[in-house]
Amino acid sequence: MLSVPERTGALPDYTGRGVVMAFIDSGFYPHPDLQGRVIRHVNASTEAITESEKLPPASNFSWHGQMTSVIAAGDGRTSGGRYRGIASDARLVLISVTNPRGQIKEPDILRGMRWLLANHARFGVRILNVSVGGDAPSDDQDHELHRAVRELSEAGITVLVAAGNSGSGHLLPPASAPEAITVGAYDDQNGVDVMRWRIYPNSYGLAHDGSAKPDIVAPGRWIASPILPGSDMALQATTLAALFDLAPNDRRALRRNLARGMFKLRLAPLAALRADEPVRALLQSRLDSYKLIDSHHQHVDGTSVSVAIASSVVAQMLEANRGLTPARIKAILTTT
Repeated sequence: MLSVPERTGALPDYTGRGVVMAFIDSGFYPHPDLQGRVIRHVNASTEAITESEKLPPASNFSWHGQMTSVIAAGDGRTSGGRYRGIASDARLVLISVTNPRGQIKEPDILRGMRWLLANHARFGVRILNVSVGGDAPSDDQDHELHRAVRELSEAGITVLVAAGNSGSGHLLPPASAPEAITVGAYDDQNGVDVMRWRIYPNSYGLAHDGSAKPDIVAPGRWIASPILPGSDMALQATTLAALFDLAPNDRRALRRNLARGMFKLRLAPLAALRADEPVRALLQSRLDSYKLIDSHHQHVDGTSVSVAIASSVVAQMLEANRGLTPARIKAILTTT
């Protein structure tokens, strides 16, 4: 699986050093690839917003935010440096917005944006990555999420938003805000031959001022992402990766390793003893359904992924030229 820097040709000289990125997402996890660079976690799931220098333990909502933040800014230590994010030296403010009902609605996204508007100067935030969407399309320029994007941009924060994955002409706020850099995806087929690249089924449409969205596209398929540590998938991934490292015809080693890992894989003892072709096919189908790359990574897709990559490129731009404004950054990205 190609790394993001390989896919994009990103210069290794710029790694987001000195740049602070904020992420609004479902939840987050203190992944080793972000160690020492998360300067604040904000729980904006209710009106009683709390801040902490430490991330909470994993929950059902941690995976998506872990994915976006590590793809953008992970240092790759769990992959020996291979799956490093482009902004691997950026510092992060992580804002969780899943409400107590397990949903992310427009008021929840707005609450996270309002916190950032009030607090961005404390942490020097220059970029906001939004990989969640609102409730219904809107062409109202005074929609609260449109207005929040406008105010954040005026405050000097470049706001990048995932376009969505519906493949239809329906954009949801805040992706429909004219000031946002709305990011779609393309499928590079895990290669650098441009002739083989294909468009992803992005949501698309017009902002309320008539401008076309998405503004740009970025890689959005076959992207390496960390498996959530401690999850059921993580337990199975370690065992599956070890099994598929074995020699294809070594039935004895396969049986031995299956016997050790059958409870993690939820295999019946008889299947572990057989280790025959149907069992191999079952294991292969599980490997495929989990999209496993190795014991720590799976491949993912969607505009949530592509916007994280675009945000990391903006971190490079700001490291190179801290005087760039959100409008100038958008102009550079959309005209070059």
